Amino acid sequence: MESTSLIVLRGNSGSGKSSVAQEVRRRHGRRDLAVVAQDVVRRQILRDRDEPGAANIDLLDTVVRWSLARGYHVLLEGILYSDHYGPMIDALVGDHTGPVLLYYMDIPFTETLRRHATKPNREEFGEADMAQWYRERDLLPNQQETVIGPAQTLDHTAQAIMRAAALNTTETDQPAGLPAVEWV
Repeated sequence: MESTSLIVLRGNSGSGKSSVAQEVRRRHGRRDLAVVAQDVVRRQILRDRDEPGAANIDLLDTVVRWSLARGYHVLLEGILYSDHYGPMIDALVGDHTGPVLLYYMDIPFTETLRRHATKPNREEFGEADMAQWYRERDLLPNQQETVIGPAQTLDHTAQAIMRAAALNTTETDQPAGLPAVEWV
């Protein structure tokens, strides 16, 4: 739909993608924003491997398209390796008639480790796993992504994405009692 925004937020494990997505959702406060998290689809729903051609890629594509077709803005977030997910993202970008915003969180490995240490699931995997998964500057080859660096705060990042996507926020739109999100 022309009136909906497609936002794709990619980056390494521990870079802060989920924190940004949660903060955008919290600030927007409305029910017209679908946050589609790769980890939820891949790890929780399907227990799928992160490899080219995996089933989660098709399901992510389907959920994003379904949400857009029903008038939701969509924020797709995840590691979303460029070689595995790039063709799916290219197709989504090419087919969507509304605004498309692509972001890549370019955070050094040492900072991703620091951020990971603050997460509730920090015991599920550690430095060795993260080193194996880490890809430096894994930008999409066929798209231009806005790069978010380590100096950009969570507040600034969420504000910039919301402004670019024209996601409004007002005091009356805010869910009562939800605290601001911290980098995790």
